[in-house]
Amino acid sequence: MIAMTSFEISAGGVFKGLVAAALLMAAIPFIGPAAAWAHGGKTHAADAFTPLEALQKATRLYDTLIAEGKLDDGWEVQLVKAEISVVERAGKKETVVSFHRVTGDPSAVYFFFSEGGEYAGSNFTGQ
Repeated sequence: MIAMTSFEISAGGVFKGLVAAALLMAAIPFIGPAAAWAHGGKTHAADAFTPLEALQKATRLYDTLIAEGKLDDGWEVQLVKAEISVVERAGKKETVVSFHRVTGDPSAVYFFFSEGGEYAGSNFTGQ
């Protein structure tokens, strides 16, 4: 059985999407510390890997691939959507983060993370 939950960040224009992503990333350092202190620290079992953490990790990997020239500059200037899916296969959850661009082939790049948040690979097919 395959179960999937999706989250999508989309914008009408490329620059709107980049601005929205930049604002989200800028706000995270301010949200995190307050949330950590909100209930007296973590005294319960380890928290599950969240879609937001997956997006943060995938964004760092995505930026690194562009900086190293493994993804061409079109990925930076033509980004139109980032999508996060949580897929369950054979009782194990996998988080998939995909970045989609307006034009070019391939049109999407996918990053895979295990249930515990470990990077499991990336490709252009999503399989």
